[in-house]
Amino acid sequence: MDARPVGAGRARQNAIYRAGAFGRRPKVPTDPTALEGAARRSMSGDAWAYVAGGAGDGATLRANRAAYERWQIVPRVLRDVSHRDLSVSLFGRSLPTPLLVAPIGAAGLVRRHADVLIGRAAAAVGVPYILSSQGSSPMEETAAAMGSSPRWYQLYWSTDEALVDSFIRRAEGMGAEALVVTLDTTMLGWRPQDLDRGSLPFARGIGIAQYTSDPRFKELVRERVADGGAARDIAGPRPRVTAGAVRTLATMARETPGPFVDNLRSPLPRAAAETFMAIFAKPSLTWSDIATLSSRTTLPVVLKGILHPDDAIRARDLGVAAVMVSNHGGRQVDGAVGSLDALVDVVAALGGAGSTTIPVLLDSGVRSGADVVKALALGAAAVAVGRPHVYGLALDGAAGVQAVLENLFAEVDLTLGLSGLSSVAELDPTILRRA
Repeated sequence: MDARPVGAGRARQNAIYRAGAFGRRPKVPTDPTALEGAARRSMSGDAWAYVAGGAGDGATLRANRAAYERWQIVPRVLRDVSHRDLSVSLFGRSLPTPLLVAPIGAAGLVRRHADVLIGRAAAAVGVPYILSSQGSSPMEETAAAMGSSPRWYQLYWSTDEALVDSFIRRAEGMGAEALVVTLDTTMLGWRPQDLDRGSLPFARGIGIAQYTSDPRFKELVRERVADGGAARDIAGPRPRVTAGAVRTLATMARETPGPFVDNLRSPLPRAAAETFMAIFAKPSLTWSDIATLSSRTTLPVVLKGILHPDDAIRARDLGVAAVMVSNHGGRQVDGAVGSLDALVDVVAALGGAGSTTIPVLLDSGVRSGADVVKALALGAAAVAVGRPHVYGLALDGAAGVQAVLENLFAEVDLTLGLSGLSSVAELDPTILRRA
């Protein structure tokens, strides 16, 4: 028996193999393709289309994966890697691993109270959860479930500035350690999987819990009801009563705070969905809006959705705390650059791997611990994981999310050691070759 400390990877392997000796196999597959397949079988058609779908014909989804496949790890051998350090520091907090849990909107399509479940899992592993503006649980409930564990808040910039301020105040109040402003969704991308199903969760009241729990948004809803807005549909005249319309009404009533029966009789749930659709995003968002954040919050500001080096430089010069290279998981622009390819250019523009003037984070396309290692080697300070944790949620709730995160943590640890390195701080482009 090896008496030396066992790293996260070996500990995770041993736990799975010991369970296997008693006939218990993992409920959540460790293989990314098997994980995706199992999740698809367990999710509704609408949930799968929304979570797994991309913009257009999926060219950006494919570009994300192709970018990772173009880089190959070149392991070194005969180095003492018996002790490995995966810790990183961001915004003054030491984290056990360079993983972040990415914000996923409308995860309530997968499970009710999804954000609370994801938050519990992130807290159990000790990684920051970036709570989404499009969450299915109010941020305060998710924060309460996480205790003192790190959490950030992702802001979608509404057309109502008072609502933007309200979200920021609530994020500060619930203990967010960073404000992540999503830049690439000032309009929804063209998403055929959702369009062909006629399915948008927000129109049914799913994924708007941050809004329906917000005092400013409630004020806007009341104003809409008062001026007769609740009598109008999102896109035209009142539809005829159908089974689908009844199901939507029931979903709205269930998702809106308050007693279900009262909500069925009230115009507020429908008015809330319509109000959200009217104010959700701000197509006129510019750098001048971002500049106002310095007087609106003391939180470190992260700009998410950066793909062009010039935008990264401008963000740095504006004084933001970090940028996140992301193409929104391939969900916004069909044919966009792969996130890992963009990372290389952004890191170079900001000073190069290991010496960037502000931290560069990465999101989009991450499926494995090896992907994480490649991104870190190319200059990412930390890596956000999106779809895989939602697949875990679909399969086993909070335990499924935790399993996915622990598996990724373990694979990062093992890949690091098997590449001849003892610390993520040692990762740089020299461990890779471009295929």
